Amino acid sequence: MPANTIDDILTQLQNIIAQSILTNNRAGYFAALYYKVTASVKEGIAKGQFENGPQMEKFDVLFATRYLDAFAAWKNKQPLTASWLVAFEATESSSYLVLQQLLLGMNAHINLDLGIAAVEVSGGQLDGARNDFDSINTIISSLTYQVLNDIDRVSPLLSLLGLHADNQTSVLIQFSIDNARDGAWCFAEELAAKKGADYTTCIAQRDQTIKNLAGGLTQNKGMIRFTIWLIHLFEWKKPSRIIKVMHEAVKKKIVVSR
Repeated sequence: MPANTIDDILTQLQNIIAQSILTNNRAGYFAALYYKVTASVKEGIAKGQFENGPQMEKFDVLFATRYLDAFAAWKNKQPLTASWLVAFEATESSSYLVLQQLLLGMNAHINLDLGIAAVEVSGGQLDGARNDFDSINTIISSLTYQVLNDIDRVSPLLSLLGLHADNQTSVLIQFSIDNARDGAWCFAEELAAKKGADYTTCIAQRDQTIKNLAGGLTQNKGMIRFTIWLIHLFEWKKPSRIIKVMHEAVKKKIVVSR
């Protein structure tokens, strides 16, 4: 069913999480992270932390729907963006770290979907969407570092990569977060100037670029490759257990700066 409210989004995410636990599907990792993001947006709207709460809800629903539609297309073997396809295909492999699975989802959703959602919700008038755009990006970034703490239990050697909530120097983390902050808004500005076939072409070109960037998360070399192998060796292997830890962890308060 189409989602019209944040509560609709939360319900659909909960369904994906529950089904992923039942089927040991690694797609539940990103759904659990995204549930936290959406719950934080809902909380922020309720507390008046956004300049325009109704507009923020519309933005969040449009943004989340792109992920939900991509997930449904993948499950039903229908066409979807290349960025999401590479992320979902990775969930079928046991060779990637939980962190890599999460960042592949973030790569597709922030670096491609966020800019599209900003253009759609604003009708191409981006000046009115910038604050909402920055707020959602801030929430996702903040929760990413929180999730690193959540997965310490399931990936006890993760600290070998220097991945701590107060350490933003990791190659893997910086890859996704910095690209989102530096590139997603530029993409939105470029897309807003396009019409008709040019609009579609612009999205398709960006999609291929983000798909290629995903390779930086999975095609590691040298010491990083060895370190990831070692971390993976001691990481929990049962997806259902991992999803439960990620979903049931107590969410820290996220303060959204205007």
